[in-house]
Amino acid sequence: MESFGVFEDEEDLNHRLVVLCKLNNLVKEWIFELGESKNLPPSVVENVGGRIFTFGSYRLGVHTKGADIDALCVAPRHVERSDFFQSFFEKLKHQEEIKNLRVSKLFLTDCIDLVFARLPVQTVSDNLDLRDDSRLRSLDIRCIRSLNGCRVTDEILHLVPNKENFQLTLRAIKLWAKRRGIYSNMLGFLGGVSWAMLVARTCQLHPNALASTLVNKFFLIFSKW
Repeated sequence: MESFGVFEDEEDLNHRLVVLCKLNNLVKEWIFELGESKNLPPSVVENVGGRIFTFGSYRLGVHTKGADIDALCVAPRHVERSDFFQSFFEKLKHQEEIKNLRVSKLFLTDCIDLVFARLPVQTVSDNLDLRDDSRLRSLDIRCIRSLNGCRVTDEILHLVPNKENFQLTLRAIKLWAKRRGIYSNMLGFLGGVSWAMLVARTCQLHPNALASTLVNKFFLIFSKW
């Protein structure tokens, strides 16, 4: 599959990690500054946290060369959605590395698509588990939708018996679907998450199979579904 640009080289992978690390630090810095501007007690401001989560193909480990990263900014309760689209937007505008900044979601350069969710907690720690259903209590529908991508992606990874075999199989199935023009939920076909779910189910039914066998089993199973 390497000839089709399915895999990124080490340099590109490391660049993505550096970019995400910088973005995560910017988020923490912004949330800290926002807490100070809203006159939160110093003891609270010091521990407000904040974090960037990834989801979609990048989080699943099956993104292709040059593909965008889907990311989620999770903030504590003192951060409003309007703050994200105003003060955080302004902070990003002053970063030299960031170009093509647009608002609806935030699109940062050509590689990160950033959405926002606010949790009703005082602190967002680095070990926050978004798979916990209690996180959805008292959230507005926009935040629930923002969290959904991460929750689904993490649940898929949690349920497959062998992550490496799942990833290689999904890469092969995605390549097949794209080359046949059927990889698009906007056109009435299956999108990325749907293909991932089908491959995950195949992996569950054949937990000890290698990727080459799983590709074969995928077509055997879903040609008769």
